[in-house]
Amino acid sequence: MHNSDPTPGPAGPDRRRGPGPSKRARIYGADTWHVDDGTGTDGEAPRRNPVRRVFSPEYKLGILAEYDAATHSGDKGAILRREGLYSSLITDWRRQHRQGLLKANLGRSDRGRGGPSLTEFAKLRADNERLRTKLAQAEAIIDVQGKVHALLEEISKSATTDTE
Repeated sequence: MHNSDPTPGPAGPDRRRGPGPSKRARIYGADTWHVDDGTGTDGEAPRRNPVRRVFSPEYKLGILAEYDAATHSGDKGAILRREGLYSSLITDWRRQHRQGLLKANLGRSDRGRGGPSLTEFAKLRADNERLRTKLAQAEAIIDVQGKVHALLEEISKSATTDTE
């Protein structure tokens, strides 16, 4: 005999079970609320086995610097949300940095082993050009100072000969 059966049995209606599942329970019990169309939240096919992310030392140091530079309320949380990180990672990275375990591997990212990376090479080239410009300005200033000194000496000599 079922609960919804309006005819009572020999002992009357079956009241041991209470009323059937509510409308809400039927809705939340349904499997139709989730549609699996084969795409993940990022638009790509979902991975069946999640892949653990590996962060380079340069990335860790960059995030630590940005996180420490955040001064306004909510900036640190915004950084964590943007990068998909937890505050416990920041704590672990700070500890690694204090212990000297977190150092940037310069020269190994773009070109493999050995020489400087392409980004490091570009930075060095820009610094070199900036320093060359600064050197040219300094040399021009020194040249002008030499000419001013010679001119002042001539004026000084002519002034001493005029006073005699």
